[in-house]
Amino acid sequence: MRIYPIQTGNFKLDGGAMFGVVPKSIWQKTNPADSNNMIEMGMRSLLIEDGNKLILIDTGMGNKQSDKFFGYYFQFGDYSLDTSLASHGFHRDDITDVFLTHLHFDHCGGSIQWNKNQTGYEPAFKNAKFWSNQEHWNWATHPNPREKASFLEENILPIQESGQLNFISENSFQQIGFDVLKMDGHTEKQMLPKVFYQGKTIIFMADLLPTTGHIPVPYVMGYDTRPLLTIKEKEAFLSEAADNEYFLFLEHDAYSEICTVQHTNKGVRLKETHKFKDIFN
Repeated sequence: MRIYPIQTGNFKLDGGAMFGVVPKSIWQKTNPADSNNMIEMGMRSLLIEDGNKLILIDTGMGNKQSDKFFGYYFQFGDYSLDTSLASHGFHRDDITDVFLTHLHFDHCGGSIQWNKNQTGYEPAFKNAKFWSNQEHWNWATHPNPREKASFLEENILPIQESGQLNFISENSFQQIGFDVLKMDGHTEKQMLPKVFYQGKTIIFMADLLPTTGHIPVPYVMGYDTRPLLTIKEKEAFLSEAADNEYFLFLEHDAYSEICTVQHTNKGVRLKETHKFKDIFN
């Protein structure tokens, strides 16, 4: 098995929305804001090469949306999914499986593209199986008013229409090659991949822990549908992560790829941040 971090792009979001009830005077120490109160965010995917499988976890925002849409999210930088794949010798047509932690646009938007004739949408990975779970799929395709702006039909329905949609069962390891932790605070049945690699455990954190600035348990995004449940899930998970020395792969942290956490007298806190290449050969 080989694993590669894949940068799909960077964007900006309102810092207040990203930290909920936490005051700006606190969160800006770890996530500095610009003059418009926007903080920098990453869109970091994970690529797993395992035998005949090439599995991509999340696909970023993609580039098919309107200028008006991107005017809200301020993409910046030179990263793209294609150039990141190419830097490791791969092409999107090589991908055998696309695993989607959940179906918010910044996690699955890159899964769908305009076809060559610009007449409609099609999967951006023509040879891949796309993986979700039945509960989250139902949640996303019948969205509540709070999340409706994050669940875009053009990112979701073409996966099913293509015949490439698959659902993870309880025994996810047999289907995809890694375990899955399900979390309900951010959105219904968000999935966090748990990958055993080179004698270490990597957890793909998705939106349970967007950045290292979110490690304190009460630091919960305003986007979460059930913030009190997120707090409960985070507290239990971070304690387990500290006990077991998990390596936490950060999808949205613009500055750090991986972090570890430790127990302190103030609760679980950041231990160290790392570049992926410095930990894994």
